[in-house]
Amino acid sequence: MIDWSNVTASGYRELGLKPEELQRSRCVLGFFPVIYYSILLCVGVPVNILTAVALCRLASRTKKALYYYLLAVTCSDILSQLFIIFVGFLLETAVFHRDVPELLLHSVSAAEFAANHASIWSAVPLTVDRYVALCHPLLHRQISYPARTRRIIAAVLALSLVSGVPFFWWSDMWRNSHPPTALDTVLVWTHVTIIYFLPCSIFLVLNSLIIHTLKAAALRGGARAPPRRLGKTTAMLLAITSVFSVLWAPRTVVVIYHLYVSSVHRDWRVHLAYDLSNMLAMLNTAVNFFLYCFVSKPFCGAVRDVLLLGGGPLYPRRTRPHPQAPTDASISSLYSGNNKRLQRDSTPLSPRRARKPS
Repeated sequence: MIDWSNVTASGYRELGLKPEELQRSRCVLGFFPVIYYSILLCVGVPVNILTAVALCRLASRTKKALYYYLLAVTCSDILSQLFIIFVGFLLETAVFHRDVPELLLHSVSAAEFAANHASIWSAVPLTVDRYVALCHPLLHRQISYPARTRRIIAAVLALSLVSGVPFFWWSDMWRNSHPPTALDTVLVWTHVTIIYFLPCSIFLVLNSLIIHTLKAAALRGGARAPPRRLGKTTAMLLAITSVFSVLWAPRTVVVIYHLYVSSVHRDWRVHLAYDLSNMLAMLNTAVNFFLYCFVSKPFCGAVRDVLLLGGGPLYPRRTRPHPQAPTDASISSLYSGNNKRLQRDSTPLSPRRARKPS
């Protein structure tokens, strides 16, 4: 969630508190968050749209599960940018100054959480797919195909949408000054478990197994065998999950700290930490494009084709030379046929054929 420190007078009246009683912490960053999120939105949305078009081309041509999963992650990032940054932050706080119906605020909050969950959990099937491909290749050939991949992505998106419904009752950290209730505690722990602890645990376990499998294969090969290099797909997976774990860790810590130690509403240091952690977390929705370009040459080629409006094939088709063996065989057979014909013509007739009928 992206929250702004502004509270209208109607909000104070609803709480039954006077402004001097609230002792509200000030926003140290001023208008910098507005500028930051505006730049992030103007850069991130076009970049993600370009990424989605390039991945769509790669998925349609190669039929690889990797590109379908990355396409799902990119589309979820676009939804996160639109709901969290554009609607939740810029419109509600910077434009309307929270003077909007409370039902609309809670509805947008549920949509923000659903988009956030979809953006994070779309990378989980990708990690499972890479683990099965490297550790159980025979099984991967049986279960990995485009139709199954699309069904898995649809199930993940549907579950993400359902998981956002309970957060309709999410308590606003900026507006509510009362101590956290039992419902707030349950929602906060559910939130940090869904967006961080559970997916990071899956990433850590499966990535560790992948790296262990690669090292074990290198040791079995011995010194004479060439070292098994880390594949580009695996490198891309490790980059995505590592960046996510680093960028979302501060926000998870600040949310738990707000719940048990000090409130964002009163302590300006927690206020500042929450602003900065939100900025880092939302940066995760715009950095994947650069990771893909750095790791994947096919992706760079697809982006180049999209920018140059090229519709050529992904990999240039080389004209294969005609096989010489069949041609030589046909020519030799032709020569042998002619030779046989010449030999037959030059061979004298047998006495029976030479004898004329009487």
